[in-house]
Amino acid sequence: MIAAIRIRGLVGKSKGINSTFQRLRLRRKHVCVLLPERKDVFGMLKEVKDYIAYGEIDKDTLKILIEKRGRLVGNKKVENISDDFVNRFIEGKAKLQDEKIKPFFRLHPPKKGFGKGGIKKSFKEKGALGYRGKEINSLIKKML
Repeated sequence: MIAAIRIRGLVGKSKGINSTFQRLRLRRKHVCVLLPERKDVFGMLKEVKDYIAYGEIDKDTLKILIEKRGRLVGNKKVENISDDFVNRFIEGKAKLQDEKIKPFFRLHPPKKGFGKGGIKKSFKEKGALGYRGKEINSLIKKML
């Protein structure tokens, strides 16, 4: 399961980038979505890699994310989430819509900032953008 977080805004960007954000449900800054590991999804992520951070989310971070920032239809908080649902969701056998959870998570800006390079450099250059691998979990925890 891939977690993608939009870091930068869209002022002055092309229509193609904007439509890709719409398809990924990343319509605002500091929004996280969970995506399956498929070839078409990776293509879209590579197209917008200069505006987002993405990587593989683990079970513990997923459970914390759903409990703290997950919202039901009507903007109500998620009360309890079972470990069984989290395991099935990671394996791809369950969807957030099965529990009536919205498909995106609104996050806060990260505590202590994005890092030394800021939001204009890639993760390899000590920035925040692009593929982070397992390090996306630490960024999500900073943004909860």
